[in-house]
Amino acid sequence: MNWQTYLDSVGAQRQDADVTGFGQPAAELQALEQSAALVPLTNFGLIRLAGPETIPFLHGQVSSDVKKLPALGAQFSTYSTPKGRMLASLLLVRQGDDLVLQLPTPLVPAIQKRLSMYILRSKTRAEDVSGTMAALGLAGPQAASVLATAFGFKATADYAVEQIEGTTIVRLPGGRFVLHLAIDDAPACWARLTAAGAVPAGVPAWTLSDIRAGIVWVVPGTQEEFVPQMANMELIGAVNFQKGCYPGQEIVARTQYLGKLKKRAFRVASAHAMQPGDPVYSADMNGQASGLIALSAPAGNGQWESLAVVQLGSLEHGLHLTSLEGPALEVLPLPYTVRE
Repeated sequence: MNWQTYLDSVGAQRQDADVTGFGQPAAELQALEQSAALVPLTNFGLIRLAGPETIPFLHGQVSSDVKKLPALGAQFSTYSTPKGRMLASLLLVRQGDDLVLQLPTPLVPAIQKRLSMYILRSKTRAEDVSGTMAALGLAGPQAASVLATAFGFKATADYAVEQIEGTTIVRLPGGRFVLHLAIDDAPACWARLTAAGAVPAGVPAWTLSDIRAGIVWVVPGTQEEFVPQMANMELIGAVNFQKGCYPGQEIVARTQYLGKLKKRAFRVASAHAMQPGDPVYSADMNGQASGLIALSAPAGNGQWESLAVVQLGSLEHGLHLTSLEGPALEVLPLPYTVRE
C-alpha cells in the first residue's frame, strides 16, 4: 500500500495534496498541547544535494554557516535574491556529505532549478526527492517519550540528528521533531508511532506549532517580501553574519549593522480567519499597509493564530486585519526576544 493510500485508509482528509486533518480537529489540537500530535508533512517537499562538494556549494548559496554543521546535524537557513529578499526559508539536514532541504512544496521546483543553475562545475547534484521520501512531524509535550518508545531516540540537544533503521530524526527547539524516511517505509513508521501513543493530526496542527515556535516559512504569496531579519530568521540561527559571500549577503549585513530594520515578525491572534498575504493595517501608516500575514493556522475555539511581519512602530498603535476598520489583532508572546 502506497503512502497516500495508507493515509486515506487511516482517515486522512485532504484539500488538494495536503492532509488537513483526521476528522477530529479538537482532539488534534489537544494532542499538540497535551500529548503528541503526529502530522504527515504533505505541505513540505524535499530536495537532496548529493556529492563531495555539496557542503561548500550550499555554504555559498544560503545565509547559515553550512560548514559548521556536524556530519549529522540540522539548522534553519534562508535562500535569497541578490537584493536580499527571501526566496525560501529552509530546514537543512546534513547526512554525511549530503544535505536534505525541507521547504514548502510549491517552492520546490523553482528552488531546485535555481540551485542546479548555479552548481556549474561543483561536484554536487540537486534532486527533488519529494516523490521518494516522506516527512513526518511530531510535536507536543509527550513527543520525545513517543520517539523513545518507538525508536529509542533520546537526543535532548536542539538540532540533534540521528539515523535509526533508515529514518532520519531531527530534534527541533520546543520538543518538536521532524522525521525523513523512504516513502515506502512511511506507513510502517506511522503505525509504529501511533502504537507508541502519537495522535494523528493534520498539517494545520503542525503549522500552528511553527507559528508558536516563531518559524516563518516563505510561501508563494510572500516570496521576495522579506529580508531574513524581518522574518526573525537570525533569531532562530538561520543567518550567520561572519560567514563569506552568498546571494543577498551585502544587504543582509547592512540591515543588521546599520540599524535599518523597520519590520519584524510578531505572533498575533484573531477570531477571524487569516491567510498568508493578507494585509495588516495600523493607524500610524496613513492608510498604507503596515505589513502582512506570513503564516496562519486555526487555533481552536474559533480562534486563529498567525505570524505577521509589520512595522515596528505600528505595535503601539494597534494592528488590524485587512483594513483600519478590520478586526483587531492581539499580539502574543514568542519563544525568543524580538529586538528593535
